Parts: sequence; structure tokens; C-alpha cells
Amino acid sequence: MSAVVTGSALDRQQFTYAWPFAPMDSMKPRGGTTQGADVTLQRDPDQLWFYIQESGLEKIEKDRRAIRAMSGAYRASFDFLELVGFEENYQPKAPYQSWGTEYVYIVTDDPFFISLQHVLVMSFVNPDSNEVTSAVVKHWRQDWSYEDTVLNVFDNNNTWRRIQLPKTEAAGKWSQAVFQVDDSPRYESIGRWVHSSNYSSWESGETRRPLPRREFSVRDDYDLLVGVNRHTITPTGWVHEEDNLKVVVGESEIARNIARESGFNRYERIIDHDFSAGHEYWSRTKQFWADVRAAWDVRLRIHDEITLRETVDGKRLFQVMFSYAEGIPAEGRYDSEDGTSFINSTLDAFTRVSK
Repeated sequence: MSAVVTGSALDRQQFTYAWPFAPMDSMKPRGGTTQGADVTLQRDPDQLWFYIQESGLEKIEKDRRAIRAMSGAYRASFDFLELVGFEENYQPKAPYQSWGTEYVYIVTDDPFFISLQHVLVMSFVNPDSNEVTSAVVKHWRQDWSYEDTVLNVFDNNNTWRRIQLPKTEAAGKWSQAVFQVDDSPRYESIGRWVHSSNYSSWESGETRRPLPRREFSVRDDYDLLVGVNRHTITPTGWVHEEDNLKVVVGESEIARNIARESGFNRYERIIDHDFSAGHEYWSRTKQFWADVRAAWDVRLRIHDEITLRETVDGKRLFQVMFSYAEGIPAEGRYDSEDGTSFINSTLDAFTRVSK
């Protein structure tokens, strides 16, 4: 495969559109500032992309191959920009731009269900010693279900509701359920994969979502996002586009829209990158996280509504779960019974459910 070695993050160039007359420096992007090691981009089309193009495939198999094509090793870049404001004297916020190296694992691959787990593995080079160190962070997860008639949708105030879809509405479609780094729910919607000779794309319905960390860590002037997602497979990766409204919620309904935001997340395949630290982490902790998924699955299946507390004893759920995972010893020594007991007691403390 032909490839090109990119420049380091120090050589990155960032250009942002839509606000050419904003005051100088007011639209300087915020986001990650750490400098990762060089990466080598894969330039030739990937075999997983060719699999989608095979002739004679049934539609469901073409869909499955498109979902599977999102697995593998990537340089992931994240760009978000407010395009238009709806309030008097609106002042656009600085755009967000960040990036990382990420491995996407296929956790489950069943005929009608595919689960993909993202794990960030950033490598850093010490300029004095040339030593390379790695930082590993379990990232988000996406679950794909065919003709899914039960969705867990975000409402507001850290609350998710279970809704039932008619079979006719789900026919031929896949739901995508997105989960946060601690495997708590984030959002879920349903849509149809569309394929042409060299194009495969899935688009969600309009979906409510809680504020992402990039926003709730710096803002408190709106309550949730209402947006549409599109996933498109490319010959050397995939892209995730977002069209989001930033919304203030009244007592029961949307009160007003603050702004419209565009998001573009690009996953570019890379080769010869050292993901060994991520592979070791996932091998060591994957059974624990499987137990976490199972515990959440039970709760989401039997309760009509679940509310997640932001903190318990001053800690967020991801901090508690990550701490336990970090303490798991080498592969093969995880105690599933102890882990499941810890998971259930933790989720009991962090959740409030309706019967």
C-alpha cells in the first residue's frame, strides 16, 4: 500500500470558515493542544472498502460490510463550528478542533447486531530522550441493530426514555446507539444505509443528545443538542457529519434555539502505528467492560426511564469505572463475579429508574 508520512501536529494548519469578519483572534480554535507522534496515512483503498463494492450482495450484507468498515486504525480529527446564531446580539463561540489516534474494535459481529468500541491511543515523543510514551483512553461505543423497534432516547436532565417503533418504520433500517466512555447511554436513532457503485452512507433521524464534554466543560447557556448524524464510508476511512441545534429547554418542551452547529469528524486510516498499549488495555479489561455493557443492557431493557446522577461522592461515573478498570491485573486474572458486584452497586448508586 502506498502511504505518506504526515508532518507532526506542530505542522498542522487550521482553517475555519464562516466568520471572516469576526474580531481578530476571537475565532481561534479551542481544543486539544498536545502534540502526538507522526503518523503514516494509508493512501490506497482499504480491503474493507472493496468488500462493500462486491457485486451480487444482498442489501443487508452490504449494510453489514459498511458498518464493519469503520473498524481498524485511524487518525481521527474533530471539527465543530457554530454557523448561525438565533438570539439578539449573538456572538459566535470559538470553534473546536482536536485530533487523536484511535483504534476501533469489533466487539460483537452477529447477523443483525454489530458493536464497535473506540479506544484512543496517543503516542508522545520526548524531544530530549526520543522515548515514546502512550496514553490510552477508552472512548465511545456504537451499537448497530437491524430493524430495531425499541430505542432508548435522550430526553433532558440526564434522563433516557425507552420508546417503541412500529415494525413498518424499522423495516430495512439500522439503529445506531451511541454510548459514552463509561458505557452509559448517550443517544440512539434509526436510519437507512444507502449504497451506490462507490458510495455507502447512513443518516439518522433527528436526535436529542446531552452536551458533549467539549461543551459542558466550558458552557452552561444551553441544555441539549438536537441534530442529525451521517456516517459515510470512504476508500481510506470514514467521516461522521453532524448538523446540531443548541437548545434551551423549558419546563417540558424546547423553549428556544441558541445556535446551529456543524460538526465534521474525519477518520483516516493509518498504517505502521504502534497501538500495542491499546491492544494490551483492551485485552486486559474487555471482560470487565462486557460485564458493564451487560448490566446497562438489563437496566435499559426493563425500565421505561433512567436518570443518571452527575456525581456520587464527588466523582463522575466514568471516573469510578475507569479507576476499577485500571486496577485489573494481567489478562486472565479478572474476577467477573467481583466485577459484576462492583458494577451493579455502582450503577445502583448513579441511576434513578422508573418502574
